[in-house]
Amino acid sequence: MRIAVVALGKIGLPLAVQFATKGHEVIGCDVNQVTVDLINQGLEPFPGETDLAKKLSQVVASGSLTATTDTTNAVAQADAVVIVVPLFVDESGVPDFGWMDAATKAVALGLKPGTLVSYETTLPVGTTRGRFTPKLEGLSGMVAGKDFFVVFSPERVFTGRVFADLRKYPKLIGGIDAASAAKGIAFYEAVLDFDPRPDLTRANGVWDLGSAEASEMAKLAETTYRDVNIGLANQFALFAEGAGIDVQQVIAASNSQPFSHIHQPGIAVGGHCIPIYPRFYLWNDPTATVVRAAREANSLMPVHAVDLLSDELSSLSGKRVAVLGASYRGGVKETAFSGVFPVVQTLIDRGATVYVHDPMYTDMELSGLGFTPFHLGEEVDGVIVQADHAQYRTLSAHDLPGVTAIVDGRRILDPHSFPGVSLRVIGAARK
Repeated sequence: MRIAVVALGKIGLPLAVQFATKGHEVIGCDVNQVTVDLINQGLEPFPGETDLAKKLSQVVASGSLTATTDTTNAVAQADAVVIVVPLFVDESGVPDFGWMDAATKAVALGLKPGTLVSYETTLPVGTTRGRFTPKLEGLSGMVAGKDFFVVFSPERVFTGRVFADLRKYPKLIGGIDAASAAKGIAFYEAVLDFDPRPDLTRANGVWDLGSAEASEMAKLAETTYRDVNIGLANQFALFAEGAGIDVQQVIAASNSQPFSHIHQPGIAVGGHCIPIYPRFYLWNDPTATVVRAAREANSLMPVHAVDLLSDELSSLSGKRVAVLGASYRGGVKETAFSGVFPVVQTLIDRGATVYVHDPMYTDMELSGLGFTPFHLGEEVDGVIVQADHAQYRTLSAHDLPGVTAIVDGRRILDPHSFPGVSLRVIGAARK
């Protein structure tokens, strides 16, 4: 089978590699020429994805995977097209379809009869059928469900462990009609393998949810549930701080009951999922007060972290503050919607001199993001831990000379490594 994968980012590239390892001929498409050139050399364009470097070099060397900036030409050669282009929202929570519309146009112009088009980018409910399918039909001159086929099949993987997650979780699909669903099922059964999951109510594999809308909703439900859960944990944390309670113990006790799970509180998680997808849901359902409240609660946590540090230092004016972690989470080189931006800006607004450290970024890269790089061993007054990079677990007062106050927004530091330092953890009782 010949497959075109549109957008070779942290999800699209591993998907393209996965398809190629199953013996299919894959053409990866991306607008970034540097990304395309690196892939054609068998080199991963970003670090942190388990097994990607090895698998990529193998499928490129075998000729199973090539990359191009010409999406339309790639689609013209393909039996199936998988689209994984990012979709964001503006400051008002309205989805910005610009990149997706452009990708859909490029696909439509190369579409040939019999091709399957699968949207894996998380979308508001109704978008596959109501927005993109008509665009494909209008620009190709063909009829969906008859001349070509359309499904929505959300990615359900975690950056850093994509290949493992592709095997672990059922692949959800929903077609715009029965013919499209059948095409989608056959395609994903041919490109994926699944681990046995006796814990599931049905066999692990490709699950047809009955419609594109149901599949879109399933993805939004997953991510929105997580956001609400995190929001609840953060609300617990704020109350616990004032009541002198360590919320970690409370949450651990609550999670010991069957069927319950509450996330640990902390600085709001960034990336493409948690800050964005609940807003897609709100765009569909503006009356969802619980979802809106959770999103607002989570968005305030970076400012709360700064408030805690300010309390410990009495004032931030003129203080040297290091923010540890530019990435939105540990082990991933990605700053999309990272908490680092509101943390740094709030510190600056309070008069602090702010530095940023991240083991995954060079000084030049941090400067390019608008930050002043910090190096372990340099003098500093206060610290906020923003990302849970594994390297931070072994930090001690020796790495942060002069520090008198730390806010650990990820519960990653060892308090015993900082004798005499006021170390605050979000949701922990003040000692």
